[in-house]
Amino acid sequence: MTLHQSITAPEALHPSLWLASQLAHSSARCVDTGHPALSSQLPGGGWPTGTLIDLMLQQSGIGELRLLRPALAAARRRIVLLQPPHPPQALALAALGLAPSQLIWIRTSRSSDALWAAEQVLRSGSCGAVLFWQNHARGETLRRLHLAAQSGETLFFMLRPLAAAQDSSPAPLRLSLRPAVGGLDIEFVKRRGPQRDTPLFLPLPLPLTPSLLQRHATLDRALPAPVTARSILPELVQ
Repeated sequence: MTLHQSITAPEALHPSLWLASQLAHSSARCVDTGHPALSSQLPGGGWPTGTLIDLMLQQSGIGELRLLRPALAAARRRIVLLQPPHPPQALALAALGLAPSQLIWIRTSRSSDALWAAEQVLRSGSCGAVLFWQNHARGETLRRLHLAAQSGETLFFMLRPLAAAQDSSPAPLRLSLRPAVGGLDIEFVKRRGPQRDTPLFLPLPLPLTPSLLQRHATLDRALPAPVTARSILPELVQ
């Protein structure tokens, strides 16, 4: 008597299962990264929505906004910049295809207020994307934010120092970013799929051109003064 063993695809048993040799199928809606080489390395082929995405930077301003530009430019709703390390510049944002009127810059004096603001915006589902810069975040804080993100389909990026890659995080996608000539070196710290031992070099051309600089010369200034979390939240979550 011959026994035949049927092999069932792991995802057919449960969407959270996948073979270690392949990328998982994403159960969340994904947004195209705009970078085919990067998208091919991500479960679902893009940035997952409704979840925490952990980006660890060697330092701010190395090209992280150029990396996110295609996804942010495609957002139909407002984009929240929470606790950015430097005042956002309207000219630089316009060069990235982001209208200053689409952006909300929130600054708080206390970490607890920043966390509260992030949770409220994520739970409201009123914004297309949230970028939250945070130097220190405890595991409990990350779990709260991850849970809040699961309330909707907002693109949610935490931007933290490179050293945070050593800490645990509930984020299903964690990337470390280092500057490289002409672009970024991206290391896949965590993803639902096989381990990648070598960084991915992603070329990121500068968006500023002489014609663009001349066209947007009047925008070469910071965005209007940031709003406080508690002053803007009623408008965002209504």
